[in-house]
Amino acid sequence: MSITCEQLDMTMTSTPTILIVPGLRDHVDDHWQTLLERRLANAHSVPPLTHGKLDCAARVAALDAAFARIDGPVVLVAHSAGVMIAVHWAQRHPQHQRRIRGALLATPPDFDVPLPDGYPTPDMLRQHGWLPVPRMRLGFPSIVAASSNDPLASIGRVAELAKAWGSRFVDIGAAGHLNPASGYGEWPLADEFIAELCLEPSHHRYA
Repeated sequence: MSITCEQLDMTMTSTPTILIVPGLRDHVDDHWQTLLERRLANAHSVPPLTHGKLDCAARVAALDAAFARIDGPVVLVAHSAGVMIAVHWAQRHPQHQRRIRGALLATPPDFDVPLPDGYPTPDMLRQHGWLPVPRMRLGFPSIVAASSNDPLASIGRVAELAKAWGSRFVDIGAAGHLNPASGYGEWPLADEFIAELCLEPSHHRYA
């Protein structure tokens, strides 16, 4: 089922655009973010990079370019390393935060500890600008969705990040890394979180 902010029983000054921020693996056909973009008429995704895929600055620049093409308020929907891209972007472009209606930050990885085999090492992440992870309070409402069995981050560490960012923390249960390898696919909770984030800030339940 598609969701639009106009269907909410709230008066809003304007309808936000949904800007999807994928992780380092970019667009995957059966990923919930890809399926979400196909369903929502007001959704766009940050385009994948053709080179410099591990470079944090290039990822942030791609997000900023996608944001610049949008008029009006924006809701960010970020997953995995896309969460880190979003918070690095917010840190580097504080003047843009007032146009962010809210952000869904799903299963951020813990870049401060070694990731499983096949993922970038801490040295690689530092070399490409991902570390240190920003821990400033975000200037917009945000929801951090954490999985209790995420192989890329313990739920306790994700809770610490949510507190630092001023986000509402939600334990979504044993969802792995919330990707196709973990069985997602469609993720219906995303619709609920996005609907909440589409609200005017005074109606949010975030911390």
